[in-house]
Amino acid sequence: MSGSGNDFVVLDGRVTDPGRWPAAQIRAVCDRRTGVGADGLVILTPATADSVRMVYWNADGSHGALCGNAALCSGRLAVMLELVAPGEFCLLTDAGVVRVRAPDTGDQVEINLPDVAIPSQQTSITPGPGEQWVSFGTVGVPHLVIRVDDLEAIDVTGRGRWLRSHESLGADGANVNFVAAGRDLWLIRTYERGVEGETLACGTGTVAAALAIASRAEAQLPVRFRSRGGPELTVQAELDGSRASDVWLGGQGRLVFRGVWEDI
Repeated sequence: MSGSGNDFVVLDGRVTDPGRWPAAQIRAVCDRRTGVGADGLVILTPATADSVRMVYWNADGSHGALCGNAALCSGRLAVMLELVAPGEFCLLTDAGVVRVRAPDTGDQVEINLPDVAIPSQQTSITPGPGEQWVSFGTVGVPHLVIRVDDLEAIDVTGRGRWLRSHESLGADGANVNFVAAGRDLWLIRTYERGVEGETLACGTGTVAAALAIASRAEAQLPVRFRSRGGPELTVQAELDGSRASDVWLGGQGRLVFRGVWEDI
């Protein structure tokens, strides 16, 4: 599945379970030369009549508490596989309960994320050339948001790799989201930990970026973004002091193909 180019292998938990997927197997499936190729792997398992358990791993086999675009894709597929009825239901993630709005047709999905702290200024990292400010916050997983003048002038891979493991971010590091103002919407590029390279979109990173720029009065919510993958993502939230509530992310959850993994 693809969420604005952020792609995932998604498995039906009725025929498999997380215990059968060690890190080495996840890496093999996500390998773009010898496997299926993906930024991560998801297993969806029915929980109740109106909820589905979502377990997520990055392409390197490391577990992730949440991935926004994977949640958008999971919401869409949960309806397609009839794990839940179309409309509003819940994804049970390791970052908390995520409400979903997914119709029975089309690729557009909305997810409601748990309340979060608005990303705050990161004083331990000095902005580099072409960078205006740096903020850090956690939206399911940690994100470093860098406001830049020109998104095309940034070395996303080189600068992102260095920032991703900055000592101030702790042992696990963070995703790095570079954002710039476009003509009629915001632009974003992401260096993603666990993939260890640029991905075409990052849902929770887009939320972190929206909250950061809105808290600085550089944009008004809802905020529209275009990622490297093309399709737009929209973020809506209510800001109150240092907290954001009623956080909604809207975007794509598109089924690209179905297949069978030959475990040989």
